[in-house]
Amino acid sequence: MKIGFFTLGCKVNQYETQVMRELFEKQGDTVITDAALCDVFIINSCTVTAESDRKTRQMLRKYRAICKNAVIVLAGCMPQAFPDIADKLPEADIIVGNTDPKKIPLLVKAFLENGEKIVKIEKHERSEIFNTPDITDFEERTRAFMKIEDGCDRYCTYCIIPFARGAIRSKNLESIKEEAKILGQKGFCEIVLVGINLTSYGKGTDINICDAIDAVCSVDEIKRVRLGSLEPDHISDEMLKRLKSQEKFCPQFHLSLQSGCDETLKRMNRHYDTAFYRDLVKRIRENFESAAITTDIMVGFAGESEEEFTKSLNFAKEIGFASAHVFAYSRREGTVAYNMKNQVDKNEKSRRSRLMIEATLKTQNDFLDGMIGKTCSVLFETKDDLGFYHGFSENYCPVKIKSEENLNGKISEVEIIDIENLTLIAKSK
Repeated sequence: MKIGFFTLGCKVNQYETQVMRELFEKQGDTVITDAALCDVFIINSCTVTAESDRKTRQMLRKYRAICKNAVIVLAGCMPQAFPDIADKLPEADIIVGNTDPKKIPLLVKAFLENGEKIVKIEKHERSEIFNTPDITDFEERTRAFMKIEDGCDRYCTYCIIPFARGAIRSKNLESIKEEAKILGQKGFCEIVLVGINLTSYGKGTDINICDAIDAVCSVDEIKRVRLGSLEPDHISDEMLKRLKSQEKFCPQFHLSLQSGCDETLKRMNRHYDTAFYRDLVKRIRENFESAAITTDIMVGFAGESEEEFTKSLNFAKEIGFASAHVFAYSRREGTVAYNMKNQVDKNEKSRRSRLMIEATLKTQNDFLDGMIGKTCSVLFETKDDLGFYHGFSENYCPVKIKSEENLNGKISEVEIIDIENLTLIAKSK
């Protein structure tokens, strides 16, 4: 059979799509990119916002029209979080959650045998263990994601993800090391560790995220390891000390902020305040030269006054983020915040988004400007029509350089000489 995929959402979803690709390939199927020729088309959904759900429905309608005779599978977080929605999605032949991707090829086989719509959404259980299969390849030839954690117990008032992903569970260290070996042998020199609540890795045991990093770094072929999104209050001085001692660790810290106002953070049920966040950033910068602090910032959360927004805006300017993902709060049915009073007007959220984006673009430019004159280790990934190779430094700054040598897939030491359109320009050392 010919199998096609469309993935919405985070790096964990991208990893899980790769898992599904390999499951089908192991049974002799072929993954293709032309949806019109597919026998089976799988949409791996995201449900982090109401907009994510809208996009999922849009993709269902789109690919149902394109893949007229194909089996359409809706998988992932959206049906897992809202199982009652299944009867409202007539475009999907199979609707399945995210508890066990290994079952999806079996469900496709069952549908092909009897032609009856299948809805198979199993609840997450507290006793559940990490059961995502390892991967042996990744679509990006220079950087691979590795999912090492699943689940979340934070219950932020705006977030549906704990209901979509279940309790915290972690990949064992032996599997992490073995998967890193296989990926390294395939030519990947950098691995990004990802999870739903990554810094909860190892919760309930005597290991933590540093042990996972050490396991990957023990593989000779892997030259760099970086982390996905991190919860600030889970990062201790002891962890920073261990990370600093690991030569292969990339000093980019994506510390999810959400708001730079303490009153807003409290309504969000975030587990830190701005004083803690500020101090953590200070400690990171003391330990790691040129550390990039990146983040997510939400504007227009329920009850966010103009004064609260101004505090958040000023805090973002103060921290000086290397980059920021700014987004407007979207009411999420099933969450505490959905029924909170004083919801912010859509136009006001747009205005606040614009102001926050302007501020964080300036801090991004300032951070990149501070890289001029420094030496960076860059993993180059692509070459453009003008002869520039493009890649990312160890602290995840975009870098380009002209070179006669083929740099794709290689890590090279370069000197930063300029900045152009939020990209660093380099010359060879």
